[in-house]
Amino acid sequence: MATKRQEKFSRMVQKELAGIFQLHGHSWFSNNIVSITKVEMSPDLSLAKVYLSFLMKEGKKEAFDRLNHNKSEIRKYLGNQIRKAVRKIPEIAFFLDEGAEHAEKMDEIFRNLHIPPEDTDNSEE
Repeated sequence: MATKRQEKFSRMVQKELAGIFQLHGHSWFSNNIVSITKVEMSPDLSLAKVYLSFLMKEGKKEAFDRLNHNKSEIRKYLGNQIRKAVRKIPEIAFFLDEGAEHAEKMDEIFRNLHIPPEDTDNSEE
């Protein structure tokens, strides 16, 4: 369970990373839209686990790889934004959040289910 300090720090990192992605993300994501679904901080605040969700399925792997390749540049931008609020800039680890895709698959399964109509007998006595 995360402490209030971790939660506060994760919200700050999420907000700042969203701003960084808006300003500089066009080169990392090309035409893909990315959202930060969650940020989890380690207890010592030295590691930020950033969960990302991509809107388009095409090019998601390439965009994620480019993002991981530019991790040090992103950390530098993050450090410039939060350096007065923290002692140490956290390392960043990116993860794909597959929750939306899983929900979409489940919706598709439910839509394709064939459920026969309920047999209504009005001959109850």
